[in-house]
Amino acid sequence: MRITVSKTAKNIKIKGLFRSAIKKTRESVAKGSTEDAKTWLKKTIQALDKAAQKNVISKNTAARKKSRLNKFVKSAFVKK
Repeated sequence: MRITVSKTAKNIKIKGLFRSAIKKTRESVAKGSTEDAKTWLKKTIQALDKAAQKNVISKNTAARKKSRLNKFVKSAFVKK
């Protein structure tokens, strides 16, 4: 029981890190700041990779989230 509680707490912390990074990236894009969006995208990718490495989320889930976020950032700053 104690092990489950500690592992759950660790998983929640790791999930919170990449979820907040995703939010910050989306907020940067909404504000229109390219540099902030790029730096937060990099931090988000690192957080997702770490979560996948620690088996909090699967590798495919991490890849899907990275791909969709990267597509979102690129489409927002493409010159039309």
